Amino acid sequence: MTTDYRPTLFMIASTFTLSLNGVLAKWLSHTFTAEWLSFLRFAIPAIILFIFLAFQHWQLPPRNMWKGLLVRALCISASQWCFLYAIDHLTLVETVVLFSTGPLFIPLLEKLFFGASIKSATFLNLILMFIGVMLQAGNSQGFELKPELLLGLAAGIFNAGSQLSLYRASKGSLSPSALNAWTFSLAALILLPVVATSAVSGQAVLAHMMPWQQTLESESVINGLTVFAVPVMLLLLSLCIINTQVMRAKAYRLAESGSQLAPLIFTNLLFTVVWQVTLFDQAMPWNKVAGVSIIVFASLLHTFLPIMKKRVTLDPAR
Repeated sequence: MTTDYRPTLFMIASTFTLSLNGVLAKWLSHTFTAEWLSFLRFAIPAIILFIFLAFQHWQLPPRNMWKGLLVRALCISASQWCFLYAIDHLTLVETVVLFSTGPLFIPLLEKLFFGASIKSATFLNLILMFIGVMLQAGNSQGFELKPELLLGLAAGIFNAGSQLSLYRASKGSLSPSALNAWTFSLAALILLPVVATSAVSGQAVLAHMMPWQQTLESESVINGLTVFAVPVMLLLLSLCIINTQVMRAKAYRLAESGSQLAPLIFTNLLFTVVWQVTLFDQAMPWNKVAGVSIIVFASLLHTFLPIMKKRVTLDPAR
């Protein structure tokens, strides 16, 4: 009996480009507001995927899939806006760790929407996560729950909703490319009212995206980057987003269950730590390091404890 390693390889490819998403988003957050960057990171990949589908096999979602696609679009648009606001104010590792708390909230969402039972270990993990967030909020004056911490945590909650809806939608008839093309386009449409009320005009955004067509004003100066780096990074970000979602959809489609791939989600944290050390010069005080470590421990405990219990049950002699 041969073992199918394709779900594992697809998931690792997904988490690697997901970590690159964080790096590129961190750099671009100094150029675009969270509203505009959220919109662009869905609109551009959607256009690329629709062009690809036009030359391959055009697919329309079945009528019974639209509700699931809309739910996922709502979750990922809210998650990404919260994530991008947080990453502009926190370090890369802090933001990614808060975003990665999504699996901790999945049992709560399953209880809320599907009536599933919550295990006692879930409450322990949530308490640990709360302690970690409190440590991150600490400073010399005491504790201060800043908006960026709360929004980073909100990104994790919406990420949980996105993961739940993705696992269900990936079992449908749409190909991974079509699934994400329609999801990204819906997310971009949802964010249109948000960017319409943004203080930054569309003309200023186009100045960053197409710097060769007009001279950038003083308010549009890019910190430490050449003007041509912005469109290149936007394109790279779009390609990384497409690869992350398509590879993850393929992994879920081939996997026997979502728990089979759950441990691999945290390889994103390993990649992110590498980028933080090599690309960014942002020191973290001891309380933030301790807070991040506790949240990571709670996430790992949530993932691996059920797997260890299952192995002990199946093989009590060991």
